[in-house]
Amino acid sequence: MSLTAEQDQLAVSLVRGMAMDGPLAANSGHQGTAMALAPLGHVLYSRVLRHDPADPAWPDRDRFILSNGHASILQYSLLFLSGYGLELDDLKQFRQWGSATPGHPEAGHTAGIEVTTGPLGQGFANAVGMAIAETNLRARFGAEAQAHHTFVIAGDGCLMEGISHEAASLAGHLGLGKLICVFDDNLITIDGPTSMSTNDDVAARFRAYDWDVVELGEMADDLDGLEAALNAAKETDKPSLLILRSHIGEPSPDHVDTNGAHGNPFSVADVTRTKAVMGIPDEPFWAPDELVAAYRALVAARGTAARDAWTSASAAVTSTPEWQAAWARTGTSGWDAELPAYALGESLATRKAIQKALDATYDQLPGLMSGSADLTGSNGTGLARTTAFTADDPTGRYLHYGIREHAMGSALVGMAQHGGTLPIGGTFFVFADYMRPPIRLAALSGAKCCFVFTHDSVGVGEDGPTHQPVEHLATLRAMPNLHVIRPADGNETIHAWADVVRHDGPSVLVLSRQNIRVTTDGSAVARGAGIVTDSDGPPRVVLVGTGSEVEVCVDAAAALNARGVAARAVSLPSWNRFAEQGPSFRDEILPPGVPVVSVEAATTFGWERYADVTIGIDRFGASAPGELVLDKLGINVDHVVQRALDILA
Repeated sequence: MSLTAEQDQLAVSLVRGMAMDGPLAANSGHQGTAMALAPLGHVLYSRVLRHDPADPAWPDRDRFILSNGHASILQYSLLFLSGYGLELDDLKQFRQWGSATPGHPEAGHTAGIEVTTGPLGQGFANAVGMAIAETNLRARFGAEAQAHHTFVIAGDGCLMEGISHEAASLAGHLGLGKLICVFDDNLITIDGPTSMSTNDDVAARFRAYDWDVVELGEMADDLDGLEAALNAAKETDKPSLLILRSHIGEPSPDHVDTNGAHGNPFSVADVTRTKAVMGIPDEPFWAPDELVAAYRALVAARGTAARDAWTSASAAVTSTPEWQAAWARTGTSGWDAELPAYALGESLATRKAIQKALDATYDQLPGLMSGSADLTGSNGTGLARTTAFTADDPTGRYLHYGIREHAMGSALVGMAQHGGTLPIGGTFFVFADYMRPPIRLAALSGAKCCFVFTHDSVGVGEDGPTHQPVEHLATLRAMPNLHVIRPADGNETIHAWADVVRHDGPSVLVLSRQNIRVTTDGSAVARGAGIVTDSDGPPRVVLVGTGSEVEVCVDAAAALNARGVAARAVSLPSWNRFAEQGPSFRDEILPPGVPVVSVEAATTFGWERYADVTIGIDRFGASAPGELVLDKLGINVDHVVQRALDILA
């Protein structure tokens, strides 16, 4: 079943018309790239992709990512044509409040969008993560359950961004043969020709990364040629880069190959003249019913047939508890039964405790895939009972990302959005700065992944201020929809890992380098805060801390109580969990009218919401043994006791 040659051309013209009409109606948007890539998009959706609009979450569908997400009107037009639920009214509301067609594609907002794209290069790196997930699941569960491809369109901006270098290098090293990228080589950026800012040999660069590179040249309008090239790329055992020379704004008689076609909506006259060239009616959002019906029937028939065949072939695998737990992003029955507990007074770094938690749950979390940016032993993210994921052994569930924090973060998001995996990745907390874009996109899209950050304070010690995070906790706490946990000790770390597995969204674990005495039973994690030690009567002062500073609060409270000053020590490992609780619980932990002293080896920014006195580090650290740095900067029992007495006075 296929469209006629006339229907093919009408479909391309329809997409090009929508590419102009949407931005014109919104007075905002990017029509030029969408116009140039209309033939490619049409070939992908109607001829190449294995996808089913009736079941957008079908596990073995091909994944498609528009990395240059500013061209979102291209994808929305194709989703409309294919029958994903978008209708003309949705396209007419392009970039408007509450519409299903926002300015850039948003996962979870519009059916058929796999990942949230817009920040250039992120979608490309997400595609690498998706290909990792598919490769691992296929190796472990069999090709009858997973055997699809990941397609991504990337533009000049995507490949200029540094993230593309990290991600492409990783993909080539891992031999991700089912990853296919089309590079839209239109030679135009917002400022003007790409020659103003780059003269990279992209083909040579990707060949050096061990990709299969095909230079398609001038065939952006050749439907059969595009189909043949995409299908040929499926047959290679390396990731593929198809370099397509397109012409931004095609077929406008006035703006082809100009930067004006990039982000400035065409005028009414521009649209009229271009539609005349295409030979379609000069009416907004032209979409003949017969064409739309034929397109949707074609896509539905192909999609239903492919999905039904997969459902039958994969039934024995997809009915297993392991498969179902992997795709539910949780554990098999009793997955948390073997989690360890630590006796009060034991001493261990929380980065060591997370290793115990991962190993205790590995067998019961079939979707778990861990990794580190060349810091496996330091981060505690290793998995004792698996091999490394490599090109030769893709069954391994541990990834050596190398010194590629940015690519690791984006790959985690792609793996999470692919499904079937519960991905985590580790590095030092100070290097969260290298990962902020994917962390933000994980939060924006609700991707269930876990960022493990160790060496969480000036307690890092001798490496000095370049490696001592100070402001990082405050910045991550400020990010909406991001679950941040800084556990006080080994028990809170174990509970924190369980909370990560149960949480439906991205999580951050902030863990210590140095040993911390166990002072809690871990229960504070579930509700964000808990009383660790208390006075015999009502407290006169509350000392609240996170991470290693909870131990300081406990000892300071003991010293105050010994002096007859009723003091309570509180652990507050998760600000967002605590904020979710009702006022009665929050008042139970931090009684109204009782002064609160916060203690945290980080900037005090934000603590004013809870504390009357804030003890922290509003400066950069210093190179010296960690305990000495903490002491010199006021993170010690004597200082906390004195500040508590001062406020009571």
